[in-house]
Amino acid sequence: MCAFAQINGLELYYEVHGSGSPLVLIHGGGSTIESTFGYLLPTFARSHRVIAVELQAHGRTKDIDRPLSFEQDADDVAALLQHLQIDQADFLGFSNGGTTCLQLGIRHPTLVRKLVLASAIFRRSGMPPNFFDGFDQATIAMLPEPLKQAYLKVNPDPAGLQAMFERDTARMRSFQDIRDEDIRSITAATLVINGDAEMVLASHALELAQTLPQARLAILPSGHGDYLGELMSAEHASQLPALVATMIEEFLAA
Repeated sequence: MCAFAQINGLELYYEVHGSGSPLVLIHGGGSTIESTFGYLLPTFARSHRVIAVELQAHGRTKDIDRPLSFEQDADDVAALLQHLQIDQADFLGFSNGGTTCLQLGIRHPTLVRKLVLASAIFRRSGMPPNFFDGFDQATIAMLPEPLKQAYLKVNPDPAGLQAMFERDTARMRSFQDIRDEDIRSITAATLVINGDAEMVLASHALELAQTLPQARLAILPSGHGDYLGELMSAEHASQLPALVATMIEEFLAA
């Protein structure tokens, strides 16, 4: 099922696949449902009621005149689940989507059963030196072509693509550390996943797992999103995403 929900002034696009316990998928920055989860979504839909969203300014969800933040995204996802009459769910978020999942755990703790945080950041120090400085001179020409085409495939609007880029760039430029006490307030069992050769430092993933009260950690031989079969993956023939899907399923079932 594909639909739009009137959420906090937003026409939020979402899809529902499969049946079973609810699992919410939250894409990365500059991405769509398909570009982040096109490989794994059918696997998860075999045993879960998968709810996949496209957040403000991303894909089929148009931008509106309000601030964009990880906190607002978390509130929008929570409102969608209320709209769907889902009291509790598991959440899988990649990159920016992982940071949104952290905000769900902080702001809507009763909604969260388990969290899977894939390449999520909670401190600026989680990225390589000078990473954030690059957003001051960022232009849409720097957005990888596959992500541009993935957006235009579902929303053939160049102005919308530009809006998405500007929103994500501004959000990263102004990103502020999440307080340790807020991370420690997340009581849900959490699986932290990271690559050993990607933009999010493996040491940061370890720090996140050590700060969360109930976390397990997996550091994989992978680049950013390669272990999920994400669109930008350099290893499309790899069996690693299938392994990761099994690992996630076992964590959620435990």
